Amino acid sequence: MSEANEFPTILGVFSLRRAEDVGTGATQSRHTQLTYWYARQLDQRAVELQPLNAYHVPSGIRKQAILADFLKSYTPEPRYYEANTVPALKSLKAKIDQGEKFFSMGLLDDAEKAFLKALMIDEVNVPANYGLGDVYTEKKDFLKLRRILTVLMGLDDAFSTEYRQKLNTFGINLRKQGYLDESIEFFNKALEIQKNDEHIYFNLARVHYDKGEFDKCIGILNIATTLNPEFVEARKFISHCERMTIQ
Repeated sequence: MSEANEFPTILGVFSLRRAEDVGTGATQSRHTQLTYWYARQLDQRAVELQPLNAYHVPSGIRKQAILADFLKSYTPEPRYYEANTVPALKSLKAKIDQGEKFFSMGLLDDAEKAFLKALMIDEVNVPANYGLGDVYTEKKDFLKLRRILTVLMGLDDAFSTEYRQKLNTFGINLRKQGYLDESIEFFNKALEIQKNDEHIYFNLARVHYDKGEFDKCIGILNIATTLNPEFVEARKFISHCERMTIQ
């Protein structure tokens, strides 16, 4: 099996114990701080760590460590992982799956409730926030949508290659529902992180087209075709926009 198929690999939950001196002089005492981390091995040398929240699921900023250093400092917690994290992750996934099922059936209120329950476990969960964002887009509930957009724009993970499909679908849904400025803002944020994704450029160009900004649309499409000269759909779109500018 190749390394590409082996990694990333879930290592489980590990604890980190650190002693800290509190106070000064005669009142000084030493306290031990114990934190729990979810670990994934990325390759032969690197590990990705994410802290567990109060509900025992990985949440928040991820960091990387050298595998050898990680093994020296962190202690495996297999019982904690099996008793707490695995059931919590299953519950979280079930709520997200339920929300996506309800959404696909057009049951927006039920989908909203399911995604909100997922966010009670992990408020910065990317799929749950995307799901809730789709619900509010369909409902045309701008105030709630704006709050979700603010959360997503603050999550770099939301723009990672792992969520590439959700990213593009969400931005497209914003455009289709008439939230053109929000769609532009969202796709521009995505391009700060995914600078070489021709599909994001293409979808951004579509928004400018809907705004009647044909020259800007063509300029963005030219970037997409530079990144991928075989992007036939983008080239056809450029030809269409050029005809629009002549009229």
